[in-house]
Amino acid sequence: MEGGLTPSIGLLRKVKENVRIPVFVMIRPRGGDFLYSEYDIEVMKEDIVACKKNGADGIVFGVLTRDGYVDEACCQELIDTSRPLAVTFHRAFDMTVDYKAALESLIKLGFERVLTSGQECSALDGLPVLQELVLLAGDRIIVVPAGGITERNVERILSGSGASELHCSARVTKDSMMSHRNAKVRMGATVSPPEYQYKVTDVGTLKNIKYIANVT
Repeated sequence: MEGGLTPSIGLLRKVKENVRIPVFVMIRPRGGDFLYSEYDIEVMKEDIVACKKNGADGIVFGVLTRDGYVDEACCQELIDTSRPLAVTFHRAFDMTVDYKAALESLIKLGFERVLTSGQECSALDGLPVLQELVLLAGDRIIVVPAGGITERNVERILSGSGASELHCSARVTKDSMMSHRNAKVRMGATVSPPEYQYKVTDVGTLKNIKYIANVT
């Protein structure tokens, strides 16, 4: 309902034990906007330090100013805490007021990647802006299309944008195996995900997307 948040250290450790690819960790202390308080930034720094100690290969975050620009000062603090790991600016980029100015800020700060849907709800809808961003970025930063990427549209998104990498969740909904269900109770607000369903990455879907991407 609110996008990705910082994972637990337990999850990071188990992922590192079971995969051989680099693991980049999202640092996002809460849902909602990307205008963070001093306390939020301190929490993010602590999370970055903990993730570095537990094997993270890269750090992913994004901070904006009140008026919708990249918060260069806060980002620099988080970059300094993250180094020597690679840093990626996440889809907070899609909430900026000026994507060209935002791209130049990220390049100046030294981000290696930026995740973006081209300032639309999905990468497919944002394809014209994605293509422009890839051209503007050149070899200065890697523009990574993200948002709503599926087996059906991955070829069109990569071909249309000229991007060399992509980000996707390959999620499917799984039904709970619980036989007893109390339908009267919700663990969150009135409008919240069903208690007896959850999202997981589907291996088959991920393999198909990877195959299509590799031959595009």
